Amino acid sequence: MERSPGDGSSPSPADQSSAPSDPPDQPPAAHTKRDLSSGNQPAGPGAAGEALALLTSFGRRLLVLVPVYLAGAVGLSVGFVLFGLALYLGWRRVRDEKERSLRAARQLLDDEERLTAKTLYMSHRELPAWVSFPDVEKAEWLNKIVAQVWPFLGQYMEKLLTETVAPAVRGSNPHLQTFTFTRVELGEKPLRILGVKVHPGQSKEQILLDLNISYVGDVQIDVEVKKYFCKAGVKGMQVGHVSGAPIIGRLCPKFHRMWGSGKLEKPKLGKFGRERSPFVEKCFDLLFLPQLHGVLRVILEPLIGNLPIVGAVSMFFIRRPTLDINWTGMTNLLDIPGLSSLSDTMIMDSIAAFLVLPNRLLVPLVPDLQDVAQLRSPLPRGIIRIHLLAARGLGSKDKYVKGLIEGKSDPYALVRVGTQTFCSRVINEDLNPQWGETYEVMVHEVPGQEIEVEVFDKDPDKDDFLGRMKLDVGKVLQAGVLDNWFPLQGGQGQVHLRLEWLSLLPSAEKLEQVLQWNRGVSSRPEPPSAAILVVYLDRAQDLPLKKGNKEPNPMVQLSIQDMTQESKAVYSNNCPVWEEAFRFFLQDPRSQELDVQVKDDSRALTLGALTLPLGRLLTAPELTLDQWFQLSSSGPNSRLYMKLVMRILYLDSSEVHFPTVPGTPGAWDPDSESSQAGSSVDAPPRPCHTTPDSHFGTENVLRIHVLEAQDLIAKDRFLGGLVKGKSDPYVKLKLAGRSFRSRVVREDLNPRWNEVFEVIVTSIPGQELDIEVFDKDLDKDDFLGRSKVSLTAVLNTGFLDEWLTLEDVPSGRLHLRLERLTPRPTAAELEEVLQVNSLIQTQKSAELAAALLSVYLERAEDLPLRKGTKPPSPYATLTVGDTSHKTKTISQTSAPVWDESASFLIRKPNTESLELQVRGEGTGALGSLSLPLSELLVTDQLCLDRWFTLNNGQGQVLLRAQLGILVSQHSGVEAHSHSYSHSSSSLSEEPELWGGLPHITSSAPELRQRLTHGDSPVEAPAGPLGQVKLTVWYYSEERKLVSIVHSCRALRQNGRDPPDPYVSLLLLPDKNRGTKRKTSQKKRTLNPEFSERFEWELPLDEALRRKLDVSVKSNSSFMSRERELLGKVQLDLAEIDLSQGAAQWYDLMDDKDKGSS
Repeated sequence: MERSPGDGSSPSPADQSSAPSDPPDQPPAAHTKRDLSSGNQPAGPGAAGEALALLTSFGRRLLVLVPVYLAGAVGLSVGFVLFGLALYLGWRRVRDEKERSLRAARQLLDDEERLTAKTLYMSHRELPAWVSFPDVEKAEWLNKIVAQVWPFLGQYMEKLLTETVAPAVRGSNPHLQTFTFTRVELGEKPLRILGVKVHPGQSKEQILLDLNISYVGDVQIDVEVKKYFCKAGVKGMQVGHVSGAPIIGRLCPKFHRMWGSGKLEKPKLGKFGRERSPFVEKCFDLLFLPQLHGVLRVILEPLIGNLPIVGAVSMFFIRRPTLDINWTGMTNLLDIPGLSSLSDTMIMDSIAAFLVLPNRLLVPLVPDLQDVAQLRSPLPRGIIRIHLLAARGLGSKDKYVKGLIEGKSDPYALVRVGTQTFCSRVINEDLNPQWGETYEVMVHEVPGQEIEVEVFDKDPDKDDFLGRMKLDVGKVLQAGVLDNWFPLQGGQGQVHLRLEWLSLLPSAEKLEQVLQWNRGVSSRPEPPSAAILVVYLDRAQDLPLKKGNKEPNPMVQLSIQDMTQESKAVYSNNCPVWEEAFRFFLQDPRSQELDVQVKDDSRALTLGALTLPLGRLLTAPELTLDQWFQLSSSGPNSRLYMKLVMRILYLDSSEVHFPTVPGTPGAWDPDSESSQAGSSVDAPPRPCHTTPDSHFGTENVLRIHVLEAQDLIAKDRFLGGLVKGKSDPYVKLKLAGRSFRSRVVREDLNPRWNEVFEVIVTSIPGQELDIEVFDKDLDKDDFLGRSKVSLTAVLNTGFLDEWLTLEDVPSGRLHLRLERLTPRPTAAELEEVLQVNSLIQTQKSAELAAALLSVYLERAEDLPLRKGTKPPSPYATLTVGDTSHKTKTISQTSAPVWDESASFLIRKPNTESLELQVRGEGTGALGSLSLPLSELLVTDQLCLDRWFTLNNGQGQVLLRAQLGILVSQHSGVEAHSHSYSHSSSSLSEEPELWGGLPHITSSAPELRQRLTHGDSPVEAPAGPLGQVKLTVWYYSEERKLVSIVHSCRALRQNGRDPPDPYVSLLLLPDKNRGTKRKTSQKKRTLNPEFSERFEWELPLDEALRRKLDVSVKSNSSFMSRERELLGKVQLDLAEIDLSQGAAQWYDLMDDKDKGSS
């Protein structure tokens, strides 16, 4: 325990005994602190000084009374004095806060200096032998060996640089032909190993060591480059070195390329330059003092049965080491072209690219070592999918009016695992931000690597630090799925992360399951990955020469979609050896391709190319290809040796259960996607039907009924917050990548929305419905609460009716009703479904879906060619109403294979149609198809699966269109038949369904009875004026009288032309506009179809006292407001059973009041 300097207690005996035994090189700061903490303090100020201070304080207080005296003398009001006093007190408060902050900063600085001096002192004098750590062992014997070997290591480094590195640099560029190392000294301060930790290896063939190293060196390396210029000459420079890696070769490769391409200006004379003829020489005295601290992991593998027992040694830093460089002579250094931008950050990035995971240094110890590429760049241990969801309780960093007004923060997060770094978007002015972003990182070492999240406040000048958290990846591996709020260190608040460990599978058996799972995962900014690809780029042979038979400087560009990675350049060699590894994330390996471009270092000359469909790996053993690949657009013998390894990303957790898939995708032929012209004997037989996977057509429809809310909080304020108002609430829903929003209810804390939304869902577990309630405002909507509903119970039981408590707010709850609709392949119940939808549909919601259309587009054939000879790059667009789905584009083929499916909500299957457009990328339309859904209603199982001819007469498509009727379990339509006796028996046969849902009112049996009576009566012939078809019933759950105007038939025609009819409804005895309803007008028809719904909110007893007046009218003329009455009927609601609600035809009667409108 530390004792503060002001502590008056005596030191402990241990302290007293240790004080005289301090070594002579004790830091002076330590003695200074000890003297200050002793009891012999200097004497305070004398009596004269105390009297002077007292008089000064008394004089200041008298000055405060001067404004009061002056205000009284002049005759001013007391308010001026109070106002001035308030200004003074405010100024004094701000000044005191600044002084307090300065004192705290000064105290922190003093503590930091004291702790730094103490730490340096302890590291200098070495820890005593009796100090030990439970998992880290001291290695002083190893430090003694390193100290004795250090001079000989310097001799080896000098030999390595002068005999190997210098010739390579001179051969890389003609401008560096005079490059030489004139001095190489590693200095007298060797590398120190502070501790060694041994991990049990992942297998018995390796040994893992963690070395905590510290290097405070005095290395000096002199580099000289002589070049003849008109007014410039020899440049000499001294460049530092870190752990044996020369800066010229490792840290500044761009310097060589810019020098060789002539982009750098010729060097000018510095102020220390001396002109000579014909050369000018400049000398630079640059001292490079690096300090490097970090944990170096050493892996000894493989262990073999022969000497030297260890086959190779791999070394790397798990995390970026700490680097501190003390430069001297920087003025001369900045005169060197290309090195002016050299800094500590660049050197640290270069070290990271050389020795920080996933990069590593491999030293083989035996010749002909197998799997060198695998040892140099092994496969990752796994993938962690990081869901950065939200944060809460963050600190406020924004200040206004010089700190008087406290604002919020504009937070964003940095997610880092090793060298992999991701930055989230900025959420403006929010201390509880919601990011909802997903990142995927590769994990190479467990234990060792950490997930680090840092939260900052975005500012124009310098971003403020809000806190950080760290988590070892081993905890994620152990948990499988880790979803938690993690506290932020160094700040306040918490960050919400969901971490998923994805295992690497060497088989494609579960690829379909992974793809199906990823379709239900909402991810941004990038979609979730289904696999990773590791490319080991080994070497090339017989690359073409440049002009003038010059050797090329080959490098390789590897691309998958918009992700491109580059290899290093090998200078002056047409048989280069790279030995590099590249890693890619794949969203769908069945359709993606690897594009390889071999180019010269200038990127202007292409030496060869290769395009490899990744589908070939899916059928290869262990998803691996290890072979030579012939290059196109290159020499006849030019080829490239690569090893490609693919692994499927599988979430192996007990919380996730994938649906079983019969068969494996191993039988899928990737070459079928690119049909090549050949003989008819070799061509496979043309399929007659589609072959979709087992998940096609298994989607359900979730009907979300947002009913009402209670006890919402009031957010509206008036008169600066003095008057408390209410709220204008609305609801936002998010599910399966779609968002819905209800209408706004004005000034109501207990709103009733009564709106219905529908969304297509799959049976993937883990899906959630996100619900948020907001208060609508002119500037920014206020938050009223949120809730989440797991779809597991709804998908299993089919129905859920609950009051949800809103979270993150003091009060409020929301009434929600969810129903799963399973499509049925029968059209017998379609009319009943349409009628039920018209009855239960609310006036504020869109028209409810009656069916679900699933379309599987497999392929096309015989598409027209471009300009008669070139095949197109076709894609297809499927459209139903306002919803469209675009397929992928297949490059340059007249027989594309798409293998894609889409689903559409169908509201009127009798009138809607499926529109298919086949277009070419950049060539326009290739053909189209229109398929009326009424054709599906007359087929068996409501399905068509065959070839369809495009309307242009050239080209065909193979597709499967499958319709399913959405029968509502809640309404009871599923048990209805055309006989009343069967309907009654069905009710008695399903006691569990109806008994298990106590929240269902009498609407279900009422609907059964209504639909039965609606079909039973025999239709009577129409009267002389025609008939109108109406449904009148009382919706007890919503306390509304509902009337649906279906249609009219056999209307009377008075003139030469047919009428333009519409229907007017009036709820008597009220004749005001509040109870009047009117349908749309139909043009020139005697049998109009309306299908329009109208509602009146009133109690049931009041509805029974009303009469419904229904009038069918027509416009008399274009310029006249008079209406021609075609017929009317008046219904006494007391005489109608409003609980039945069956659709009936009513005869129209004549009326003498024809002029009424």
